[in-house]
Amino acid sequence: MECISVFDMLKIGVGPSSSHTLGPWRAAERFIAELKELNIFDKTERVTVDLYGSLSLTGIGHATDLAVMLGLSGADPEYVPVDAISGIIDQIKQTNTLNLGNAVQIQFNPSENIVFNKNFLPFHANGLTFTAFYQGEEYVSTFYSIGGGFVVKEESAENTENNEIKATFPFPVDKADELLAFCKQENKSISELVYENELSLRSPEEIDHELMRIWNTMLECIYIGCHTEGTLPGGLNVRRRAYDTYQKLKGDLPYNNPQEWLQTIRKTKVYFRQILKWVSCFALAVNEVNASLGRVVTAPTNGSAGVIPAVLMYYMVIENHKAGEKEIKQFLMVAGEIGSIFKKGATISAAMGGCQAEIGVSSAMAAAALCELMGGTPEQVTVAAEIAMEHHLGLTCDPIGGLVQIPCIERNTMGAIKAINAAELALDTDPKNAKVPLDKVVNTMWQTAQDMNNKYKETSEGGLAIAVNMADC
Repeated sequence: MECISVFDMLKIGVGPSSSHTLGPWRAAERFIAELKELNIFDKTERVTVDLYGSLSLTGIGHATDLAVMLGLSGADPEYVPVDAISGIIDQIKQTNTLNLGNAVQIQFNPSENIVFNKNFLPFHANGLTFTAFYQGEEYVSTFYSIGGGFVVKEESAENTENNEIKATFPFPVDKADELLAFCKQENKSISELVYENELSLRSPEEIDHELMRIWNTMLECIYIGCHTEGTLPGGLNVRRRAYDTYQKLKGDLPYNNPQEWLQTIRKTKVYFRQILKWVSCFALAVNEVNASLGRVVTAPTNGSAGVIPAVLMYYMVIENHKAGEKEIKQFLMVAGEIGSIFKKGATISAAMGGCQAEIGVSSAMAAAALCELMGGTPEQVTVAAEIAMEHHLGLTCDPIGGLVQIPCIERNTMGAIKAINAAELALDTDPKNAKVPLDKVVNTMWQTAQDMNNKYKETSEGGLAIAVNMADC
């Protein structure tokens, strides 16, 4: 089993989808790297991209075609200015040329060079094949976007690099039981254990800096979402709701940036209804930014990117006004560890497991992280994760029009509220009385995923996706 860092589970990228946008984008970057390694990059005259399975069926709505063009152009999803994306795409479409790796000009007609194949490749539902043509020859490379921005090749799915990384971890964990055993053995909390593992990869300064960069990206995303009104792109004419909700909740205190804004929220009412609305507002904000190709953090995916920021923001502005960097880092480390257990034991890909693999996992990650911040023991933390996932089992992925909007955006509010509820239930639970251990619910989620009909796995061929037509919107 692979060893997964917190920074693998929480990646900074561009919306609307980690598996259908960020993954193909990264695959395109890796393809360019392969061309360079083979010394055929400079000789490449033309490139074609074949999308398979879910990447084909919902690729347009998820901007998969745009993602591969951006990746082939050498743009980095973590750093490319969001405002520059449309210009890069327009240039390619208008000129039918692409600046491969930002270095080699090649002919590229998107309508001809990107092919949508509805058939599925055997290895995974999200397959894509790049073909480079050079001097009368061709080089073909196939990748699989397996969820959360992770990309693998079939022949190297269990590669030596991951095994080597695992060997350096002082506390390698595949299952929740192993995690709890290490916590007991070392007398450490889950976040402390995770920190020790991260130290085998990075310096303390790097860990602290990157964790705060992730949080600041999340906070900025919430801020942008709450201050942007209008209609989301894609044709469903979905009105942004975070802005409207925020207008009803905000106070009169002035602020000039996200950090100052956070402080003003701490001074607003905290009645139960307001708490529900604030949490929902935070989650809506993130996923509205995601739906408009904005910058978000996969947590563990783009489609579920709003749950963890909403719950952490809840803790900071409502539950603990003194919370700061220490609590932020603690929360993110626990969330990342719980997410990795689901990725190893089941899936975080909606194309493989439905939305239980996205919202369910994100809710479990948030519930566990909140539980530790609220004083929960490691055992209670895993109980919180179990409760959250248990009540998402079987959740299907049926986006209308293949867009990460309906019902995706609202589902983040549900996942966030369930996470808070699950954490509270876990804090009042004696783990000795818990009937379902976390590892059992992970196994059950995977079994449910395997039993689920493919039309409910991010194909837009079932559920709401066929019950509601684009024309109805």
